[in-house]
Amino acid sequence: MHNFKYIKISNKKRIRILSLSTKSKLYVLFLHGFKSDIEGEKPHGLYKFCKKKKIGFLALEYMGHGKSYGKFENGNISSWSRDTHLTIKKIIKKKNFIIIGSSMGAWIALNQFKKYNKQIEGFIGIGAAPEFLERLMWKKFNDKIKKELIKNKLCIIKRDNYEYPISLQLIKDGKKNSFFSKKFRTKIPVTMIHGDRDEAVPINFSKKTLKIFINAKKKLRVIKKGDHSLSSKKNIKILLNELNLIIKSI
Repeated sequence: MHNFKYIKISNKKRIRILSLSTKSKLYVLFLHGFKSDIEGEKPHGLYKFCKKKKIGFLALEYMGHGKSYGKFENGNISSWSRDTHLTIKKIIKKKNFIIIGSSMGAWIALNQFKKYNKQIEGFIGIGAAPEFLERLMWKKFNDKIKKELIKNKLCIIKRDNYEYPISLQLIKDGKKNSFFSKKFRTKIPVTMIHGDRDEAVPINFSKKTLKIFINAKKKLRVIKKGDHSLSSKKNIKILLNELNLIIKSI
């Protein structure tokens, strides 16, 4: 993989990034998912694509993810969105960019429209999961888990051989970052890519995300036999093709 770097967003906070600086006025920004990092096939494939196209690239790890600062259980959608905002400010600066958000990354991406609406040229969601904390976690937790969360403020959730330390403040913060009732009037191209065998996030989440963008050039790409990650070579190729279409349309 490529050499990773660290940037300071405050005296005590360091964010790990993967970036590529070019003379181009365009960047591609990749935002990873929940409890993920920037060492996977998607950021790797996007980096290579951008290097070939001679355009800028940025991927970052939010607080408590990968090798960035802090503990995961202390983070939330607001703080991870803030990490993203500050990293964009330091690296992309005033240049325009296309956001690619994977799963929770699509939710973090939506928060960037508040600050960077005029710079965002396009948006791609991969298994987009806005509001998943309320809709896919809290509402599906049994009474035992809910009581433990309320009492101890933290609960370890085991899923698919992974352990997720879920805090009560994370769930509450998620409610403050709701988007499905909002409307964005930007006219940029917006593409949602979703696997038809995604067992983590229903396709309906991508459809709901598209509805937020009332004036955009919208597209839903459903991948046959596709899982939630969509990290296979075949699926990375589909992602890069969709990205290339947006670049050509700018």
